[in-house]
Amino acid sequence: MKIILTGACGHIGSYVSTNIHKIKKVKEIILIDNFKTQRYSALFNLRKKKKITFFNIDLSKKNSLDNFKNIDIIIHCASLTNAENSFLNKNEMYINNLKCMKNVISFCVKKKTKLIHISSTSVYGKQVKIVDESNDSFLKPQSPYAEIKLTEEKMLKKNKQKIKFMSFRFGTIAGVSPGMRFHTAINKFCFDVSLNQSIKVYKTAYNQFRPYLSIRDAFKVFKFCIEKNIFKNEVYNALSANLTVKQVIDMIKKYKKKIKIKSINSQIMNQLSYHVDDTKLKNLGLNLKSNVQIDIKETLKLFNF
Repeated sequence: MKIILTGACGHIGSYVSTNIHKIKKVKEIILIDNFKTQRYSALFNLRKKKKITFFNIDLSKKNSLDNFKNIDIIIHCASLTNAENSFLNKNEMYINNLKCMKNVISFCVKKKTKLIHISSTSVYGKQVKIVDESNDSFLKPQSPYAEIKLTEEKMLKKNKQKIKFMSFRFGTIAGVSPGMRFHTAINKFCFDVSLNQSIKVYKTAYNQFRPYLSIRDAFKVFKFCIEKNIFKNEVYNALSANLTVKQVIDMIKKYKKKIKIKSINSQIMNQLSYHVDDTKLKNLGLNLKSNVQIDIKETLKLFNF
């Protein structure tokens, strides 16, 4: 089996790159990234148990994938991320991410290639206590980033008669990878306490629940789809746990006793506490349960001051 991984130097993509040898059916992997974030180190010391090649490609350019042949699956991780900062670079994010998505879908339609797409649980926004994939009334994105992800899902649904795909609404990623960043909640908290800085918590958010996904579980999602050949043209929630900010900070306190907390304002302030339900994914036979506290411990160990 031959696959393409876009966004190969990103947080999720780099973890997939370094663990791709664990997916039995994959014989060859093509890594694609535009190096916009300059995370060159994500390519260091990749295992050679599979045939691995890398291409520096701007996926937003039309026909950017046309030279590739006999591709069975694309794992599409390429995306400008960071929900809160998306208010500042809204136009750039819309243009880049949607062009990339359009080109990936076009390639998959022409080449009969299957697609694994990453969406986000941030599409739910202000909510009742429990949300799942069954009701569109739950979809109330509160940031440009979330709006884009929902648009990408609609693009897939529009082409569902032409391609085979799986779309996963990932919880906020936590955990160590070669291309990791520190703008998402748990990683940012770990970074701040390691530098003896205050953890910045949005006002009213301390006891609100949010879905989190261990990067180890994110990889399990890809592995499961590929090895089981499951492509149902549907959307699935994927998370390791629903946790409050307080619960996350209590996990950090097991390793860092003295923590300073500072309340701040945010443009994403009208979200209520809610749980994301992943029963639909469990019914496929995939039960994600990696302990996020392990990701916290491993992240804090990176900063051995």
